[in-house]
This record gives sequence, C-alpha cells and structure tokens, in this order.
Amino acid sequence: MQPPSRQDYVSLSLPGLESGGYNNSKQWRRQSCWRKWKQLSRLQRSLILCIVVLLFIFGLATYPTVTEHLRGLGDGEHDTDSKDIPGPTFPPLLPEPDKVAQPALPEQTSQRKLSTKSRPVLQRRGNASEVVAAVQKAAVVKEDLEEGVISSWHGPLVDTNQATDGAKSKEKDNSPADHEAKLPQDSEASRLEEVRKAFRHAWSGYKQFSWGHDELRPISKTYSEWFGLGLTLIDALDTMWLLGLKEEFEEARAWVATELTFDKNVDVNLFESTIRILGGLLSTYHLTGDALFLDKAKDIGSRLMPAFNTPSKIPYSDVNIGKGIAHPPRWTSDSTLSEVTSIQLEFRELGRLTQEPQYQAAVDEVMKQIHKLDGKQDGLVPMFINTNNGQFTHQGVYTLGARADSYYEYLLKQWIQGGKKDHQLLEDYLQAIEGVKKNLLQKSSPHGLTFVGELSHGQFSPKMDHLVCFLPGTLALGAHNGLPADHMDLAKELMETCYQMYVQMETGLSPEIVHFNMHEGSIRDIEVKLADRHNLLRPETVESLFYLYRFTEDHKYQEWGWEILQNFNKYTKVSSGGYTSINNVRDPEYPSPRDKMESFFLGETLKYLYLLFSHDPDLVSLDHQQTSALNDGL
Repeated sequence: MQPPSRQDYVSLSLPGLESGGYNNSKQWRRQSCWRKWKQLSRLQRSLILCIVVLLFIFGLATYPTVTEHLRGLGDGEHDTDSKDIPGPTFPPLLPEPDKVAQPALPEQTSQRKLSTKSRPVLQRRGNASEVVAAVQKAAVVKEDLEEGVISSWHGPLVDTNQATDGAKSKEKDNSPADHEAKLPQDSEASRLEEVRKAFRHAWSGYKQFSWGHDELRPISKTYSEWFGLGLTLIDALDTMWLLGLKEEFEEARAWVATELTFDKNVDVNLFESTIRILGGLLSTYHLTGDALFLDKAKDIGSRLMPAFNTPSKIPYSDVNIGKGIAHPPRWTSDSTLSEVTSIQLEFRELGRLTQEPQYQAAVDEVMKQIHKLDGKQDGLVPMFINTNNGQFTHQGVYTLGARADSYYEYLLKQWIQGGKKDHQLLEDYLQAIEGVKKNLLQKSSPHGLTFVGELSHGQFSPKMDHLVCFLPGTLALGAHNGLPADHMDLAKELMETCYQMYVQMETGLSPEIVHFNMHEGSIRDIEVKLADRHNLLRPETVESLFYLYRFTEDHKYQEWGWEILQNFNKYTKVSSGGYTSINNVRDPEYPSPRDKMESFFLGETLKYLYLLFSHDPDLVSLDHQQTSALNDGL
C-alpha cells in the first residue's frame, strides 16, 4: 500500500474567478464607467455636460485667433532668434538660413533668393547642426532648379530663369521686396518701367502658349477659348501703345490685319465682346489713327446689331456673329442690367466715327426704356430685365456689385461723352448716388470703414464685391466735372475701404467678395467667406486709384497702387510667362492658382497702373470728352 502523495504546491482560490468576475477588457471598463455615470445625480450629469459644451464652443471661437497666432510665429514675427528650416513638402521653395556659424556656401544662392517674408517656411528653434543640414539640402534643390522650372505652388511662384550665382541673383532679382529696396519710391520712370516689365512678362506667356487665342492658361502652358477671337490680344492693343511697346504692338497689329476674322459660326456674349473687342479696337484707333482698327470695329459692331431685334428693344445676351442670329440664354429670357446698359459708350462712339446713326439709336433706346421703368428704389435698379416685355424682374434686390455695377458707371460717362447735354442721364446718376447714400452706405466696426452693402427685400447685407471699387473713381470723375463736392469726399472714404480690402489680406490682394462687421466689439472690419477668397486680377481698385491721384495729386494713391503691383508679382506671376488668378488670398503659403490670365489684366489692370504712376496729366487726359471712348470707358 502506497503512502498518500505529497503535494508540493499551495492551492489558492480567488472568489469569482471561475465565473469570470475578473475582467480587464475595454468592454468591461466601458460598462464600469457607464455604471459610475449612472450613479451620478441628474444635476451632476447636467453640470458636466454644460461644461463640455462650453469648452467646445470656446474652442471653436478661439480657433481662428490661435491659428493666426501660430502662423505669425511661423513667419518669425514673435521669434527673432529662430532659424529657417525648410518645409518637408515643398523643397523647391527652400529659403536660405538667416545666419549660421559656418562659412557661407555657394549653394545657398538659388535662382531667386527667398526671404522669410516672401516664402513659406517652418520656424522652429534648433541647433546649428540642424541649420547646416538645411543648407546642405538647399544645395540639392539648387541642382534641380538649374535643370528647369519646378512647378511647385506652395507659395509665390519662383522665376527660375534668373542667374544662379550670388552676384547675378542679387542684381537681377525680380521679387517685389527687392524692387522696393532698389527702386526709389518717388521714381516715376522706375515704376513705369516695372509696369512695362510686368506687361512683357504677361505677353511673353501669351505669345508662347496661346497666341491668337482668347486667354492664357499660364500654369499648364496652354490656352482657353471663349469666342475664339483673340480676346487678350485685342484687349491689350491700346495698353501696348500707351506703354510704348512698339515691337509687341506691331506683332499684334499684323495678326489683326491678317488673321482676325469675325466671319465665324460662333455665339458671343454681347456685353463681353463689346467691351473687350469693340472697345479695344475703338480705343486703339483713337490712339493710333490707324484705319485698320476702325474697319474691324465696324465689322464686329454691325455683326452685334441683331441682338437689339427684340420685342422690347432690350437686347438679347448672345449673338451668333456668323449667322446674324441673337437669342437669350437657354435658361431664361432675362438679360442682366449691367450687360444691356454697359455697351453704350462703344456703340455711341462707333456711330459718331462712322456717321451711321443706327448704332447710337439702338443703345439710346435702352437707356430711355430703363429711365421710365417702375421698380427702382431711390434710383437703384434691380439686377435683371426681361427682353420680351422690357420689365424689371427679380425685383427688390439692389446692389452695386455683379449684374448691376456698370449701369451706374456708364450713366456718368455717357453724360460726359455727350458733352454734358443729356439731362436724363445726369438725373438718373444723381438720383442713384443719393439712393446709395440712403440705402446702401454703412460703416464697419471697429475702425469705421465706409462701405457699400446690398439690399434684399428691405434687409441690408454688409456684402461688398470688389467690382464695387469702381465707385470711388466714378464719384471723383463726377466731382471733377462739376457735380457736388461731397461726391469727392465719399470717393476718398470708399477708396480707403477698397485699399483695406487688399492690405488686410495675408497676400495683400483683395478677394472677390468681402463682408463687413457692423457689431460693436468686432475684432476686425473685414471677413471673407471661403468661397469668396479668389482674386481674378481685376482692375476696379487701380482704376479708382488712377482717378483719385489724377484729381487730388495725393501720392499715397500711387503708393497703394505700387503695393498692389508688388503683390501681383509676388503671388500671381508665373515664371514661364504670364500671371494667374488665384483661389485664396488669405493663404500666402499656398494661394492656389486658378491657371487663368483674364484678358482684362493686360487690357485694364496694367493700363491703369501705368497711368497711375505717370505724372503726365495729358497721357489720356480726363478733360477731353472722347477719352470716355477708351477701352471699358476709361
């Protein structure tokens, strides 16, 4: 019989183990937390939820301020000891380190020197070895740059066609910051030459990649067609002449003489083809006296006339210039007010030059019809008019922005063009300005900027389009021609506002639309919605700056225009040629190119900048009636 076996271990039983009572799983912990939550009183739970909600709201409210503060730190505004470390995702735009305790390397100089203000960089505190590593990385980038254009759009475009050695880079640098340093601020000749350089750069892109086509797509190095009539080339003719670019002008003239034909089966927009093509040809004829341009103007003008064959005499929006057939848009029988009332200057001048009265008669009838229509509010007009019955539609909405803007501008300019004899035009203009003061004029908070909003069925909206920036120049032009002196006062106030629409943006370029704060306690006057942050290289602000400088001789308007030109060069200039509109004026690191250069950038924006910087009052005199016939009512 064997003795009982000896146990060499101690048995320990944990209560609940067999039943699975010990469980450290996530599910068990969640259930435990839930039980603790349920054990709280209703008041305690309510207090906790309220605190969480308040923290969430506070986070949303402070997020923009925090991000702007962090961006400021990233730009080196609050960290004077920081070193520039290149961003990991955009090596083509790597900046030079500011100062390191190492001998200067030749690789630190690329085709364009990049400063912390003109290029996006990540700022951080680091040791010398980190900075030297960045310098070594810059050497690799330089080799890539020397091989050609690097299409990176993380920040302003780089002109990679500059010299690569340090001395030549400094000598030939085209960055606006260096322009400001090397150009005397009061140098008329230098600034005029800068406009010529900008035009040549834009023209070189057009000539290389879209010659004879409507518009340049500078990023993709191709073109886009609207009507297939060489819009950019025709729109830019008078600008080339004024800038003294005779070689470029002669090239363009040869194309007009040998290639331009309007005998095409194509639909064109009456308004756009009038101001860009008919206006461009007429203004070039006025400047040169060359009958070629008048003949072409008569050709396109006669082909646009079928647009006026409507029951109401209010023109259709579209014309087939080959078939002689006009029609409204497919989706409506309406035309916009600005389109049917912003063709008068060109057709009236065409009638005067050709001694054929049908051109002026057609556009004068439009103004007579609108003069007597009901539906206005203190001289302000709705945005749409029906081509069948000649009545306003979509009534109750009043704006000086898109679809109505140039109606008010052309009232004054027609009155001046006609020798100040048409009292109906003057009456409509003066009444409209009083309507603006009464219904649309407000001041922002906190700095009291005067702005022009919109009215929709009695409700005021603090929305202002960049297009409205035609108004300061128009008011100044009226005051110069004997209209009330307070028009000039208002012009100066609105001019300041339009300038602020530029200077308050991170790129120094205005968005298409802004909204003004009117509530006390606002931090900033101007807000911009995400969908409104694009810049199309528009001319309205620089046009008004030209008028204000010409009439007041206040040089601050030239300085403002100079800033705008620098920022166009900084954020919209494409190294291979041309300029591009951008999507986001609030993001200097990535303004997001739209890959399109509008024809009016050459036809108007650069032209007005050139006139603004000129001290010669006889360069397009504003005291001659026929000046109004220049492109787009200059």
